Amino acid sequence: MPYRVRPNVMKMRAYSPGKPIDELKRELGLAEVVKLASNENPLGPSPKAVAAVKDAASGMNLYPDASGYAVKQKISERFEIDPKHIVLGNGSDEVLNLIGQVFLGGHEDVVVAGSPSFVRYRALAQLADCAFTSVPVNGHWRHDLVAMATAITPATKLVFIDNPGNPTGTILNVDEVDEFMSAIPEGVVIVFDEAYYEFARHEPGYPDSLRYLRDGKPVIVVRTLSKSYGLAGIRIGYTFAPVEVVDAIDRVREPFAVNSLAQVAAIAALDDDEHLANTLAVNREGRDRVSERMSELGFDTIESFANFICIDVKRPAQEVAEALLRQGVIVRSGHALGMPRHIRVSIGTPDEMIRFLEAFESVTN
Repeated sequence: MPYRVRPNVMKMRAYSPGKPIDELKRELGLAEVVKLASNENPLGPSPKAVAAVKDAASGMNLYPDASGYAVKQKISERFEIDPKHIVLGNGSDEVLNLIGQVFLGGHEDVVVAGSPSFVRYRALAQLADCAFTSVPVNGHWRHDLVAMATAITPATKLVFIDNPGNPTGTILNVDEVDEFMSAIPEGVVIVFDEAYYEFARHEPGYPDSLRYLRDGKPVIVVRTLSKSYGLAGIRIGYTFAPVEVVDAIDRVREPFAVNSLAQVAAIAALDDDEHLANTLAVNREGRDRVSERMSELGFDTIESFANFICIDVKRPAQEVAEALLRQGVIVRSGHALGMPRHIRVSIGTPDEMIRFLEAFESVTN
């Protein structure tokens, strides 16, 4: 029987997850596999978050707090912003999807984003059956905000800016973002996707996106606890938005999307500054180690301000990624990310980065 699925849905690509580690070990005959493809925290979650989840586990029979009151209070205190501006989600992916549901309604709407950038922005446009305008990054792999502003038309509803960028890891500075914001016409909403915020926030010139929100600009800021806070497996993200947008999102979101264990984990993780500091230190060390070694080997890297680094492997990236996989090291090929000669390598522990460098040299010699 023919199912009348919306044609635009059939144009979308389903997310293609990697194989489980145990299956890869069996398939490739490997004793150990190092996963450096998903930008996860190599130190794991905060011990405080683990303890909080254990304590709360006996209450799994109860529905979670649909409002996320305690989490919002914690986020409010940390970033000095009223809880009425905060939305929680089952990871930042869900919040992005909700933004698409709220603002995008069909053929007459347009989404603008950089290229390459996070692949979910195009998916949101496809799901809404609206147009998607991709603006190439500049020669330094940074978003070209002048070109993005020029690409905005009266039909543009949303502009997505990932800062730091994914998959590039590059950042924009406050002067160029200020100039961009001054050129935005009425009716356009700017979504700052800051999934890697903690890794870049202390960089000179990194913009304070919440300032635009406090100034009444049409801005949405999306962040997550999956990366620096190590809560990718339990799924919780958060968003800052104007109260009118928060109200609209609350009308369409699932009431119990953020489970009770995620909520207690988030509160505990946000209180663990020591774990966050260790995470950032390990990340800086690993990024520097890879960048320096690639320079010695004659391979270019993109300066990254996230927890991954992109390497120009001088040939089709898929070949190198597959060769590394046979060595027991999983990285992300840039083939599907708009970077066909780059691999994206998540920063792991010191031992994991040594393992990656050894494998990389063996497959590129």
